[in-house]
Amino acid sequence: MSQLIKEGDYVLLYLDRRRTYLVRIEKGKNFHTHKGFVQLENLIGKNYGIIVKSSLGVEFVVLKPLLRDYIVKSVRKTQITYPKDVALMVMFSGIGTGSRIVEAGTGTGALTTALAHCIKPEGRVYSYEIREEFLKNARKNLKRAGLIEFVELKNKDITVGIDESDVDAVILDLATPWLVVPHAYAALKPCGTLVSFSPTIDQAVKTVEALKENSFIDIETVECLMRGMQIARGKTRPHTLMTGHTGYITFARKAIMSEAQSNPSPNRQ
Repeated sequence: MSQLIKEGDYVLLYLDRRRTYLVRIEKGKNFHTHKGFVQLENLIGKNYGIIVKSSLGVEFVVLKPLLRDYIVKSVRKTQITYPKDVALMVMFSGIGTGSRIVEAGTGTGALTTALAHCIKPEGRVYSYEIREEFLKNARKNLKRAGLIEFVELKNKDITVGIDESDVDAVILDLATPWLVVPHAYAALKPCGTLVSFSPTIDQAVKTVEALKENSFIDIETVECLMRGMQIARGKTRPHTLMTGHTGYITFARKAIMSEAQSNPSPNRQ
């Protein structure tokens, strides 16, 4: 059954692969582009997928936004996490509907948006960010994606400690993830996962060392590269330009310490 466009909904106006526009449907509002303006009020009650003409007669396809669209078109004050990295982080974290996740730092809320989408409606994301202005921006992006009710935004420094306990995953995108590792171990349930995204290899090395020192196992670090293709009969080849590097992703799982480790001898130096 088709879902009709309502006032307040977001739609993706598609001109071509490079030019798409995420806009909110409001009565009496027009969306202006270099190809003319589109009367948004006229889309209310219509089906997604229709073609609409601008004031200059240029055709736009009205699409229902995907999770990717909300992430890529986030209002930005910091660099967003790329969808290719988000997908890998979500897959290796093992999260799903009902999961409880601790995340830091929030930034634009792009990764937060993906996490909230995966754990709704019973789950919860506790997102730590030390910059209050970033939290305000992230709140706007989460509201636009319709996911704010599944997220608790926290203006706190996660390197000092984690309030939550028995969580399914700790997911980090911050400058010093190794400082969070001991707190993450305490907050995670047995076999819980830690995922950390770092732009530099030095950060990844320090994080892996901290994970080994804090009884994490199944530790793996990867780099995810994605190469687009130009498809045309007789001329198919990889695109000339690509995003060569975004970051290193480290995964690990919490192991239960032995009784001796949990209760070290008082004479042990």
